Formats: sequence, C-alpha cells, structure tokens
Amino acid sequence: MSLNVTREVALLKQMTVGQLRERYLQVTGEATQAANRKWLVRRIIWRMQSIEEGGLSERAIARARELASGSDLRTTAPKQRSLPADADRRTRVLPCGQLGSANLPLPGTLITRMYKGRQLQVRVVTGGFEYEGELFKSLSAVAKKITGSHWSGNKFFNLSDKEGN
Repeated sequence: MSLNVTREVALLKQMTVGQLRERYLQVTGEATQAANRKWLVRRIIWRMQSIEEGGLSERAIARARELASGSDLRTTAPKQRSLPADADRRTRVLPCGQLGSANLPLPGTLITRMYKGRQLQVRVVTGGFEYEGELFKSLSAVAKKITGSHWSGNKFFNLSDKEGN
C-alpha cells in the first residue's frame, strides 16, 4: 500500500493534540509530551514516510556513525561554578539614566541641527539635556528656549520615528 501524504496530513490536522500524541506513540513507539500540533504532524508524517520508504541506507547510517565518533562530544556536565564569599560586597549596581522615551538617544549623545543659519548642539546627559551650558529637563524645553515658542522636542530635532510620526 502506498502512502498518500496529502490525505494523511489532512487527517492529522483534524486531530486533537491528545490524539496526535497517541498517533505519535503508534508510529514511533515512543511517548511524547509535546503540545505543538505542527511539530507532531511533521514528525508523524516524517516517520510514516521513513517506514514506507525504508529509512536511511546502510551507507548513510555508517557515515553518520563515522561523523559522530570523530566529534568532541561532552560526556559530563560542566562543573557548577560558585561565587566567592564576598561577591555581594564587590558587586555594584549602577542605575541607568531615566530615559523618557525609546526615541531618545543615550546619555553622552550630541544632537545637532541647523536652525536659521546656526548649528545647534544639544548634549544628552543623565537626567536631561545640556544646551549652551544650561541644563533642561526635556528637548521641548530646549526647543522653546531656541525658538521662543512651544515645539515638540523630538520633531524639532528630527528624532521622531519615521513610520509612526
């Protein structure tokens, strides 16, 4: 009897995960706890095809054994590494700067823009923005200082993401 893969896949896709596990056990002779329907269907069909067509040739099995015997396989788990007794004392936790938005660059970044013939430079610092020696809490405050009117700081300095804004 010839295996009709299309028909078998259609039948398997109609089964529940529990039924697929039972079918997997019938076909492979091994139980599984897998709950991924797609994986179960693929493995069952693969096994059914290998049974129908005879599996790997003796030459392929011999070559696989040859390759496996020459590889450096670990036979024991690596040793569990322990931390020194004073590890807690030597470990420092440094807080990250408060970044209000994912659009803002990291502290230390220099933001530049040409405006009315002048090149403006704003340095991102932890906790704000530095412009001409003065510290501002937001880019919008820097933009207002420069233009005299309210601006979105991200738009004024062209930091808006291209897709959304």
